[in-house]
Amino acid sequence: MSETRNITRRSALKFGVAAAASLPFSSSLFGRATAQEQVKFTLPWIPNGSSYWPMIGKEIGVFAKHNIDMSVARGFGSVAAAQAVASGQFDFGMVFAGGNFLAAARQLPIVVIATVYYDPIMGIALRADSPIKTPKDLEGKKLGTVPTSAESPFWPAFAKNAGIDMSKVSLVQVDSKVIERALIDKQVDATTAVGTSSIPLIAAMGERPRFLPWSRYGVELYAGQIVTRPEIVEKNPELCQKVVDSVLGCYAHTLREPQSSLELFAKVMPEVGLTRGGMESARIAQGLTQLATQRPEAIENSLGWSDLDKIPGMIDLIMEFGAPKDAVRPDPATLVTNRFVGNVKLTPEEWAKVKENTSEFAAYLGES
Repeated sequence: MSETRNITRRSALKFGVAAAASLPFSSSLFGRATAQEQVKFTLPWIPNGSSYWPMIGKEIGVFAKHNIDMSVARGFGSVAAAQAVASGQFDFGMVFAGGNFLAAARQLPIVVIATVYYDPIMGIALRADSPIKTPKDLEGKKLGTVPTSAESPFWPAFAKNAGIDMSKVSLVQVDSKVIERALIDKQVDATTAVGTSSIPLIAAMGERPRFLPWSRYGVELYAGQIVTRPEIVEKNPELCQKVVDSVLGCYAHTLREPQSSLELFAKVMPEVGLTRGGMESARIAQGLTQLATQRPEAIENSLGWSDLDKIPGMIDLIMEFGAPKDAVRPDPATLVTNRFVGNVKLTPEEWAKVKENTSEFAAYLGES
């Protein structure tokens, strides 16, 4: 499962490849370094409003505070990013839960050490004037999908939970580069989508989409998670703590200062500001991501907290709809831990401000 597109994807591709190629190799993770420890960190996809925050760690002084020197590279989808961490190409990564759980089901060495936000916002994208109001209204309509996208494997799960007769829906395979345009041009009636990618793109085309999130129908997965390998947790837990506190510290900064954080993002990745609609796309993606962070896990505990009671059900979802037949169900107890979270918290007043700042984005999802 790979993350879908962002408005900056084409212009940023050259940047991403160059950044990945220029990453320095990290020093030994298992020794006690007196200087800053070098860390290689991968994102799940091209940096965008839903994933950029580790890129501003140097600018806001978070990495220096924790005595690490983190190099951040773009990813090529969550499955590939999880594999890159498991293989040792990177020390840590921010990877969507689906990719992490699938990697574990393939018996790759990976462990989740924090959950950054709690809903990948998979769902159905619709035009504003669409007559489709409920999931059942999809029957008799054309539904566009990208078979290799993050959400596509879970369409049957949503259809089942929402009472949709899949035989009455015409599933149309669409190229990832044109799927939003296919919706706007009425080549299809609706599309499967990841909201943080498709909603900003559609908005950049001058349309205001509507969206039906699948999480309201029991298709629940966590979204961005910080991952590493079990051997690093075992041999260098101090570094794991530094990375979790640093990355969550970056994210907390974006929650408290969303606009200035986006400006820093454009500073470290100028392509964002140069691309038509790039900053607005990043702003919408960031707002939707911050909506998906306002959950009891983070508000009542701390940023990064995972509800361990929810993990088995998410693994079951992956095993039924996303994993190959030879996959082995991973052990939830060894796959996800809260050992390193708890240090980065927002006050009730700060959470209230986050809610206020994200209220406009809630409308895309039909929330008040």
